Amino acid sequence: MADSHDSTVSEQRIVVGLGELLWDELPGGRRLGGAPANFALMATQLGDRGIVASRVGADDSGGEARHLLSKRGLDTSYVQSDEAQPTGTVQVRLDVGGQPDYVITESVAWDYLEWTPQWEELASQADAVCFGTLAQRANVSLETIRRFLRTTRANCLRTFDVNLRQSFYSADILAESLDLATVVKLNHEELPRVAEMLRLGGRGENAWAHRLIQVFDLEMVCVTRGANGSLLITPTDLIESPGLKVNVADTIGAGDAFTAALVHCYLRQTPLEKIGEVANQLGAWVATQAGAMPVIDDQVLARLICSPEN
Repeated sequence: MADSHDSTVSEQRIVVGLGELLWDELPGGRRLGGAPANFALMATQLGDRGIVASRVGADDSGGEARHLLSKRGLDTSYVQSDEAQPTGTVQVRLDVGGQPDYVITESVAWDYLEWTPQWEELASQADAVCFGTLAQRANVSLETIRRFLRTTRANCLRTFDVNLRQSFYSADILAESLDLATVVKLNHEELPRVAEMLRLGGRGENAWAHRLIQVFDLEMVCVTRGANGSLLITPTDLIESPGLKVNVADTIGAGDAFTAALVHCYLRQTPLEKIGEVANQLGAWVATQAGAMPVIDDQVLARLICSPEN
């Protein structure tokens, strides 16, 4: 684990979710979402200063998104406003097990993330930033995201949460993102696809994870396995954390919650085994709740304490 994240355990960190902010249009109504926003909200609830760096339209949906995030304690001063493009939406269908299928609207505000002096300052101050492939589907946002990542400090924890969606990714986007990342998180279905696209060679999760570490000089690879837990691999360690049996409402946002807990604990130099345990607990709990942004109650939070001593 990196020694560069050397602040005290209790200090609040600046944790940025960089990319899409959108409305999930669910069978039961619409809910605010987007992986970076879900991540930032969970980071805030865990005790860090979660910030959404995104873009919404200058429309009612954009105003409602800002209001809801502010109400939940998130800093929205880095959510840009677009006069020309609408706020993003996604049509979400759920199968009988609560697994979502997405149809993502194109040419929306978050496809036009703008590099600004304000964002440059944020990038230079961030302790951690989480980004994915989806927000890099359009050239404007792709260039802004890469510039943001290159502006961060050397010891900033840059977490690439892969999130392969529809056809909005490529081998080039994957490779460039991995080059800029410190840690990569992906699920057990995405890993073999990534391994094939990047021609990693080898066979199986362990081999592919070690190849990613070697080729892209990563500190850690995290593989989530849904109900079967997770796998955390560093250059020197491998930890398998068992899954938790829960009654699933839907799985939207569960992976983002897992990532938020992963980052929160990693910044505090928590032992790998404890990181897996805490991240699995939060991800599993979110799966028991409707939507991607549930409020974590005090009982749940009490089980999610991570520090070097734990």
